[in-house]
Amino acid sequence: MSGDSCLPQHHTLSHSTSSAPLLACPKTKTCSYRGAVGLGNKYVRINVGGTLFYTTLQVLTRLDSMLKAMFSGKKEVFIDKDGWILIDRNGKHFGSILCFLRDGTVSLPKGRQAVQELLAEAKYYLAQGLVELCENSLQPVVKLVYNRSNNKYSYTSNSDDNLLKNIELFDRLSLSFNGRVLFIKDVIGDEICCWSFYGQSRKLAEVCCTSIVYATEKKQTKVEFPEARIYEETLNTLLYETMPLPDNSLLEATRRSYTSCGSHSEEEEGPGGAELRERVRRIHIKRYSTYEERPMGH
Repeated sequence: MSGDSCLPQHHTLSHSTSSAPLLACPKTKTCSYRGAVGLGNKYVRINVGGTLFYTTLQVLTRLDSMLKAMFSGKKEVFIDKDGWILIDRNGKHFGSILCFLRDGTVSLPKGRQAVQELLAEAKYYLAQGLVELCENSLQPVVKLVYNRSNNKYSYTSNSDDNLLKNIELFDRLSLSFNGRVLFIKDVIGDEICCWSFYGQSRKLAEVCCTSIVYATEKKQTKVEFPEARIYEETLNTLLYETMPLPDNSLLEATRRSYTSCGSHSEEEEGPGGAELRERVRRIHIKRYSTYEERPMGH
């Protein structure tokens, strides 16, 4: 068994009248070590709502939390007659709490309800880093990646203005939907200007605002400002604030068909107009299947 094992042992304590009463441990540092009866000082035995865990004092006191206060002698703990330290909480997610204390991160459980349960436990144990991790995973996310220093090609005359407009729109949206949507701005990467939209750990859509055009037989980078499209996709992420997931009919009702937008008919556009319009749509917006599993990613 490793020193940092957090694998639970499922066991229900007997509540018969013959059981010895709980012993209140005094607020001293040695109180933390008395829970490791029979295992020496290296291990601590913890009973969380009837589920048993072995771990070490090093793990329990590594990060600031209520557990650190308990096992450094700053908070009173209770021990049963067999030497198990008792915590009156559901032990379902305590293994995740220990793993977070050990590594500073943890894989979140699948499903919104499970994450909310873990969030409640993280708040109880005052594990602030885990609280933030859970809260961020429950929020819809809008991410803007921009990199003006990517000067692989020259830019069209109004590209700088449009890039600034995209950044200003990001700031306005982050103020308008503060607390409901997590906004992330990133300047690292190859993308000159690209928006991504996430809901419940899935990538929902991507709006790329750059394309390559030719002027005087030279490549130029064109930056666009599709304000209405970006605003619409931001609103669509709000559908993922609550469970269950929106059904396909609701998603279709809240999204326009961009291939049919505009006042020009195919005849007015000339040969290949529809094909060109569809190609432009694919360049500038990508949507992902509602139920396709995709990692959050940043």
